[in-house]
Amino acid sequence: MITIELKEDRVGPALDRLAALLDDLTPVMRQIGQYLVDSTRERFPTGTAPDGSRWASKSPTTLARYGARRSNRVDPRPLYGPSRALSTQIFAESGRDSVAVGSNRIYAAVMQFGAARGAFGQTRRGAPIPWGPIPARPFLGLSAEDEAEILEITADWIADIAGS
Repeated sequence: MITIELKEDRVGPALDRLAALLDDLTPVMRQIGQYLVDSTRERFPTGTAPDGSRWASKSPTTLARYGARRSNRVDPRPLYGPSRALSTQIFAESGRDSVAVGSNRIYAAVMQFGAARGAFGQTRRGAPIPWGPIPARPFLGLSAEDEAEILEITADWIADIAGS
């Protein structure tokens, strides 16, 4: 499991205001978490990081290795493997005062942060794991649109509570 802690200047104070009104933010965090899961999944088809940068393309070696396996479809898009598991296995866990968004895929951290050739040792035959460098392709994090939506969700909750 990987953890990236975000402390946004605008989101934190808005959540603090809401926390002063509610003892348990779980319903709010659940709503924010579901929004972030959807937002993260929507970045995959465009190959875009939360900051708007484009993910590095798959290397010719990776495409050739996928193509050599008869059972696999070759998808040239970054972070789309034969199973498409990473793009579909994004989840949120909500609590009283937090929400965590991530993937249960064992290779998610490598995709998020990248890895050097041989960073994880060698196979029994001496080949490096991974066989080549893997560039970071950040898929987790807050975009400017995500931050604005979280502020809107928080403002809606505050308005609902104040109107009660």
